Amino acid sequence: MDRLQKLIATAGYGSRRWAERLIEQGRIEVNNKTASIGDKAQITDTVKIDGRKIDLARYQEEETKVIILNKQAGVICSNKDEEGRKSVFDLLPKESRWVMVGRLDLNTSGLLLFTNNGNLANKLMHPSSEIDREYAVRVLGKVEQEDLRQLTDGIELDDGFAKFSRVSVGGGQGANRWYKVVLKEGRKREVRRLWESLGFKVSRLIRIRFGEIRLPDNLRANQVDTLKPGQVKLLLDAVNLKG
Repeated sequence: MDRLQKLIATAGYGSRRWAERLIEQGRIEVNNKTASIGDKAQITDTVKIDGRKIDLARYQEEETKVIILNKQAGVICSNKDEEGRKSVFDLLPKESRWVMVGRLDLNTSGLLLFTNNGNLANKLMHPSSEIDREYAVRVLGKVEQEDLRQLTDGIELDDGFAKFSRVSVGGGQGANRWYKVVLKEGRKREVRRLWESLGFKVSRLIRIRFGEIRLPDNLRANQVDTLKPGQVKLLLDAVNLKG
């Protein structure tokens, strides 16, 4: 038997964190009993989300697939939006139930990964995996060497200590300069907040790499591509999973 949220994630219905929220809200049943955090189940149990039965065995034997999306700024990462804005989920192929690996805020563009393997998604997002996330950042203001040192030494933000593991100059002239920065976690708006803590304005932000997977130069905005088996294996190996 496994934890209920792990089974739901492995079956491709969403991340473990998403499943935990539904359990806390009393929206999941196991064998006609409302589930609680910590409950365990097996794939032969009857599990319902909001009264609808799900198939925990659906993706148990399916080959792990990963797709890459070049998200455009202005596209949201949520499934539903009261304002009717375009969602990244509107852009995905329909043959699988896709779990998003991390997210990007509304005004950030670039690389997003989706997989049919909920366990892989959960492990890639977990801070303990320390997967590199690399961004190209256009910063408004004169950045000094001391500023770069502070960004890599670390800064206390309102939700804890944060830093870039690497910062390099990426080009540009005048007040707008490009930098490449690397993080090993994915806290909300962390790249922007680190720069803003030193008084700089981020005028553009693009994620260009996640782990060993880079944003292809030829992938147009809001277009998707399927990762090759070798690339999927790199992601699985990074978190010690088998395909």
